[in-house]
Amino acid sequence: MSNQGASRWPAHRVETLPWSQKVRGGTREDRIFSSVETTIPPLIARLDYAPSLPETLASEQALLTVAQADTDAEGHSAALSRFMVRSESVASSKIERISASARDYAKAMAGHRANISATSMVAASTALHELITAVGLRGEFLIDQFTSAHRALMVDDQEESDYAGRFRDMQNWIGGSDYSPRGALHVPPAPERVNELMNDLITYLNRDDVPVLVQAAIGHAQFESIHAFTDGNGRIGRALVSAVLRRRGVTRNAVVPLASGLLARREDYFAALGSYRQGQPSPLILLFAQSARAAALASRETIARLKSMPVQWSAELRPRTGSVASRLIGAFLDHPVMSTQEVDRAAGAGATSQTYRVIDQLEKAGFIEEITGRKKARVWAAAEVMAELDDLDRRIQQDMRAEL
Repeated sequence: MSNQGASRWPAHRVETLPWSQKVRGGTREDRIFSSVETTIPPLIARLDYAPSLPETLASEQALLTVAQADTDAEGHSAALSRFMVRSESVASSKIERISASARDYAKAMAGHRANISATSMVAASTALHELITAVGLRGEFLIDQFTSAHRALMVDDQEESDYAGRFRDMQNWIGGSDYSPRGALHVPPAPERVNELMNDLITYLNRDDVPVLVQAAIGHAQFESIHAFTDGNGRIGRALVSAVLRRRGVTRNAVVPLASGLLARREDYFAALGSYRQGQPSPLILLFAQSARAAALASRETIARLKSMPVQWSAELRPRTGSVASRLIGAFLDHPVMSTQEVDRAAGAGATSQTYRVIDQLEKAGFIEEITGRKKARVWAAAEVMAELDDLDRRIQQDMRAEL
């Protein structure tokens, strides 16, 4: 590997390409726009970045806190992992200005697709889980893991479903006009360069001789520069960060919602991506370290709260071991949103006569609420669990802003 120091990380090159508008609309300036300056990221597979002492210290402290949070989740990994994936994907979606109420998000989790933003947030959870799981099982990154995660993210998107799961074959850009790259904040490389750049990135992500947070930050920034898909790059790119932590063994049981920290410092985050394109990874590495530490500290509190919930519920309802009430308490903590059919399955065969008496008890106690308002095809959500999603995000953002 080459021994490039921190100050010598290569900046992106610029390539001027001809441009002609292919979609009707826009202003006269859009129609006469004739050339575009695309940015070409360096090939990084064999590059080394030497982090400064502050970057190293911040990264090590963050990774230690993340590892402690992951250890806290041990023994409850399935339920807690699902919760943390949802927390990360919700924050990641909010960075893209995609937001929905907790109630709408819960409805979308149960398959109700009335709210497009909520449905998109659920798709982001699926994509994040798919990428982390695939990378964790294989112990390496592969191209088809990215395309598969992107397919899960975009398959139901009305505008982007035709491009779900495949790299772009057109020029895209960030900011500026909707009709041309005129005034764009960032113009990624031409589509013909995407395959080479993505294969190079995969090689970099599969290295084990790179500091973990350096690898996560640079890998993320490189992916955002490549912008391999027509849409959804930000959410897939932030899922990449969690997948790096899983592959490198920092996390095994849970996902730390680092995106909540980035959301709190959204403008700093985008500025740091701009600095990376100029050959300066340091701002992003430091921001990632701060976000990871804040997210992990808040996550430890959330994990403790979630672990205590079944004890609190059981203390109030006093269910017998193996009873319908006991089974439903466990089920709602594992799956905080359940339809009528899912409730019936969780209650067990032959339990129908008792099931809805228990549901009434849980509702009266305030542990769950019915969220559709219907008499048929009803859906219940564990109110405390869903509220904890918002509270975790709030505490992480509060911590990040306090550091300013």
